[in-house]
Amino acid sequence: KGTIHLFRKPQRSLVGKLTHEFRLVAADRRSWKILLFGAINLICIGFLLMWCSSTNSIALTAYTYLTIFDLFSLVTCLISYWVMMKKPSPVYSFGFERFEVLAVFASTVLAQLGALFILKESAERFLEQPEIHTGRLLVGTFVALFFNLFTMLSIKNKPFAYVSEAASTSWLQEHVADLSRSICGIIPGLSSIFLPRMNPFVLIDIAGALALCITYMLIEINNYFAVDTASAIAIALMTFGTMYPMSVYSGKVLLQTTPPHVIGQLDKLLREVSTLDGVLEVRNEHFWTLGFGTLAGSVHVRIRRDANEQMVLAHVTNRLYTLVSTLTVQIFKDDWIRPALSSVPIANNILNFSDHHVIPMPSLKTADNLNPATSTPAKPSSPPPEFSFNTPGKNVSPVILLNTQTKPYGLGFNHGSSPYSNVLNQGLGIAGMGAAQGFRTGFANVPSRYGTNARGQPRP
Repeated sequence: KGTIHLFRKPQRSLVGKLTHEFRLVAADRRSWKILLFGAINLICIGFLLMWCSSTNSIALTAYTYLTIFDLFSLVTCLISYWVMMKKPSPVYSFGFERFEVLAVFASTVLAQLGALFILKESAERFLEQPEIHTGRLLVGTFVALFFNLFTMLSIKNKPFAYVSEAASTSWLQEHVADLSRSICGIIPGLSSIFLPRMNPFVLIDIAGALALCITYMLIEINNYFAVDTASAIAIALMTFGTMYPMSVYSGKVLLQTTPPHVIGQLDKLLREVSTLDGVLEVRNEHFWTLGFGTLAGSVHVRIRRDANEQMVLAHVTNRLYTLVSTLTVQIFKDDWIRPALSSVPIANNILNFSDHHVIPMPSLKTADNLNPATSTPAKPSSPPPEFSFNTPGKNVSPVILLNTQTKPYGLGFNHGSSPYSNVLNQGLGIAGMGAAQGFRTGFANVPSRYGTNARGQPRP
């Protein structure tokens, strides 16, 4: 019998985790259709790459990259199904919706990298243009066009459908929209066909196939092989222009930015929340896009001390939940801190040198006739003054609070550079008053000391 480890967790490799998650997705019958299209896509990509090598056409290679992008879109659709099956976990408390955002971002960025590779190869071909064989050029064009359109129209890809509508229009869509308005102005019946904003993936498939057809005709008629390189550049530019707005949109979602089209609605809801009964302040609000079509946010609400926390929380959540599906609201009551005088000794770290100053005084003419505690002329037979600093009544010795930053003159005190805490704890001998006294005060703001002017008159 082997040793039983009670608290040892089984370690699963990365391949094992991916296999487990793939089985979870494959258990759903909706994913079978996507897996079938993925297998056909791989076969189609293999044939297209062989035809690209036999025809030596870089334009057909650029068009084949669109078929590879279709494979990425099918993988994104599988990830979308997996996200719907997974529940939030302690590690991913907001769920797994950001995985499909990351999949869309990665797919569009890879498509743009492929377009840049085509541009680089096309620049090299302009220096030395090879011969193009048109035997399978037209066949490969129609096979790729048919499969791309069939895949886009048969599979309902929710992430890419949302991004294509939410992202800004590409330059290809804008030019086609202008052309559609001109055609619909002549033939109004075509307005139902030429929509104001066509699907960008369908549009780039049709435009790329049209460029390849023009390339085939020009090569067959005039043996103008440079048109193949020009078509490749055109397809690469259309691919880059189509994918760039989607990359920007999904990148902003990954950066947790607030969507521009909901900022006005959020400001309106926050103004309504601030006017609710018991609400004093709404602050530290932060809203961001968690996934495609999912908005998350957090807000701090300060309420009155006599307000009902649960009632305010219910009203705030009810107002913001119409727009923010994942919301965190922190309610805290208003707390007033009233300063109070304390009669206990002040700690050493409370007093600060910069908060207390002593007005420097010139030397006194007759120091014997003055009481250094109150700067009031005193007689040997007279009792101590009643209104000395920190003197509650008669016959009580006054307390002097010294500041070591400024040295008064002519009082006979021995000031050093010792810390303030040491000054409070040590005794101080005063001439004419007898034994030394300790210093203790309960006031945080110590008044400044006043001396006499040069003429011997007391200062106000």
